Amino acid sequence: MGLRDKVWDAAKWKLMKAHLGYTDDEMKVFRDNPRNEDVISKAPALLKKTIVLTVVESHGCNSQHKVGDKFFFDGAGNLLTNQCPKKVCIYALSAATSMIFASNELFYAGVDPNEIRFKRAACFDVGVQCGGWGRIVLELSVQDR
Repeated sequence: MGLRDKVWDAAKWKLMKAHLGYTDDEMKVFRDNPRNEDVISKAPALLKKTIVLTVVESHGCNSQHKVGDKFFFDGAGNLLTNQCPKKVCIYALSAATSMIFASNELFYAGVDPNEIRFKRAACFDVGVQCGGWGRIVLELSVQDR
């Protein structure tokens, strides 16, 4: 390991400790988990990605989400509110959670998240035919920033 790598290795752990607000004891637990080292090593590349969920079906949506609307998230899964519709339905976000988790897991495993087999999910409203109000379907894609 070269000097540059050693400096980065020390700095990244200090940055993570400050970012997460961990105590020294919590940081030890965090560093003792080898998965965290792997995730942190891949984080810079993931942060260069934008996760996009596009509305591909919509009917009866109380929040008025329409086909073509897009919800944007950074690689860490944070909603980029300045790029999203003015209103974002919480029930659409419930579908987004598992999709973003799956895309990140694929990325960490070295698999292109765009190769996910089941890239669509819906809000949990069942639609008017089943006693609900409406329903939207979202499709996942991961793009370079």
